[in-house]
Amino acid sequence: MKYAIRYGVSRGLFSNEAGMGSTPHAHALAHVKDPSIQGFVAMSGVFVDLLICTATALIILLTGAYAEPGLISVQITQRAFEETFGQAGVVFLAISLLVFAFTTIIGWYVFGEMNIRYLFKSKAVYGFRVIVIACVFSATIFHANLIWELADTFNGLMVIPNVIAIVILAPQVKKLYKRFLARRKTEDI
Repeated sequence: MKYAIRYGVSRGLFSNEAGMGSTPHAHALAHVKDPSIQGFVAMSGVFVDLLICTATALIILLTGAYAEPGLISVQITQRAFEETFGQAGVVFLAISLLVFAFTTIIGWYVFGEMNIRYLFKSKAVYGFRVIVIACVFSATIFHANLIWELADTFNGLMVIPNVIAIVILAPQVKKLYKRFLARRKTEDI
């Protein structure tokens, strides 16, 4: 039970980043009438993630792929998709993983560079780029378990300052939410 909770929380955090404080970078760039609207859009991402992960879990459970000996990690999902959708399921999963992995690397790079530029101006960007390239290369040669452990550790470390900020800013969020509800009754937002 302990491992189910540990890996469920860490993979859930890895999947939708809820509570990490990573998505405000992207949502802050949006041009909307009211920032509260963008906040609701941000929250919907977690719901969409829940739907996708639940559908995937149901496919795995209903096909019994999780019980096949010798299968680990994504191999279980591949087998379940193959049993459910045939070869098209395997191709779909491979393309999805490629797109998700590539866009994740690009997205995290953009967020990281934005932070580096904010904190240190442009002086440190070159060093950041070297570190990113080294990390991506390292991920191709080290064992997957080590990469997952590092990702889980750094994701967990990102949660700590974000949760502190959420607690500190909670009264302001409550005030802005009440203002949004009042404006929604009188304005077209």
